[in-house]
Amino acid sequence: MSASRPAAASAPLPWLIIIAGSLIALMSFGPRSAMGFFQLPMLADTGWDRTTFGLAMAVQNLFWGLGQPIFGAIADKYGTWKVLALSALVYSSGLFIMSVAPTPGWFYIGGGVLVGLGIASASFGIVLAAFARNVAPEQRSMAFGIGTAAGSAGMFVFAPLTQGLIDAYGWQEALVWMAAMMFIIPFLAIPLRGNSNSGTQSALQYKQSIGEALREALGHKSYLLLVSGFFVCGFQVAFITAHFPAYLRDIGIDSSFAVLSLALIGFFNIIGSLASGYIGQRYSKPMALVWIYIGRSVAVTAFLLLPQTGTSVVIFAIVMGLLWLSTVPPTNALVAIMFGTGHLGMLGGVVFLAHQIGSFLGVWLGGYLYDIFGTYNPVWWLGVALGIFAAIVHWPIREQAVERPALMPAE
Repeated sequence: MSASRPAAASAPLPWLIIIAGSLIALMSFGPRSAMGFFQLPMLADTGWDRTTFGLAMAVQNLFWGLGQPIFGAIADKYGTWKVLALSALVYSSGLFIMSVAPTPGWFYIGGGVLVGLGIASASFGIVLAAFARNVAPEQRSMAFGIGTAAGSAGMFVFAPLTQGLIDAYGWQEALVWMAAMMFIIPFLAIPLRGNSNSGTQSALQYKQSIGEALREALGHKSYLLLVSGFFVCGFQVAFITAHFPAYLRDIGIDSSFAVLSLALIGFFNIIGSLASGYIGQRYSKPMALVWIYIGRSVAVTAFLLLPQTGTSVVIFAIVMGLLWLSTVPPTNALVAIMFGTGHLGMLGGVVFLAHQIGSFLGVWLGGYLYDIFGTYNPVWWLGVALGIFAAIVHWPIREQAVERPALMPAE
């Protein structure tokens, strides 16, 4: 990767906003990342099959994606705090309904639709757009890395916390506890008040309607390549999040390694996200994404072909953790570079919608193909192939603002 120009001296990062947003990312991403721990105890009690669980998690990922550009546009126009306060209500309702669902249909509504919408209204797209409004362009990649690392910390914190709650109280009460935790979010969101016209960067924004912003983005080649590549990220990480604990049980690895592996992914994801933010601030963001996707495919191939033991699970978790959400800082930074911050919540949400369509397929195919073939291997290898595809499509992405010849350029 070739080095970019040194960043100009800038004002200090707005730490109150970054800390508050990072804690929200931790709270919103944590329960979602621990859903896999509920699969086996829930299915044992209800008698449902893995396709049912997989479909619910797939619906969750799909509605997370569908909600992201909508909630992003609402936050851009009406304010971040309002969207985050709504998230607490929707997210907690979904977790509670999931805990008492008498039928698969109710499970799909609670754990699928409502939890998905709850995550959409409190996740990276909402938080990072608020960061972008208050952070100078040359600092955004690092700020995005910090926010993404916080979401990763949610995985690290909630993996052992969730398993501990399930062991102590059972899976249903564990979900109720997690539902109650979501009401912390509106209080954390107070420093993030404001919309796209607020913040230190508002004077630099290029004014467009929502329709104009969408038409411009969907006609931009680099943006479309970014959208198609982020689909793969969703497929890969959602499949592992939802099915890895069950996969380890199937191959005879002790269940303690499921908790350890997801905690390690979360911990090393913190390192990977921070490193990605640092690298993206100094080097080519598209090339960083190329190497991340190649690295994922190599890691999965090695894990499947080499002897699978507790040690190999730990090594795989560490490597995947470093590559897990390291895609998020350069991806969001590229959207901000291309189009500015005026509609970043919405345009970043569209990119994330592609991620969640991939998540839907990864989670659903994991359960569906397992029930057909009795193994997760077909989905593992599909993920490897998709990683190679993602590396190819990120290669030609141009890291520059969209051309607006008749008007002032964006940032």
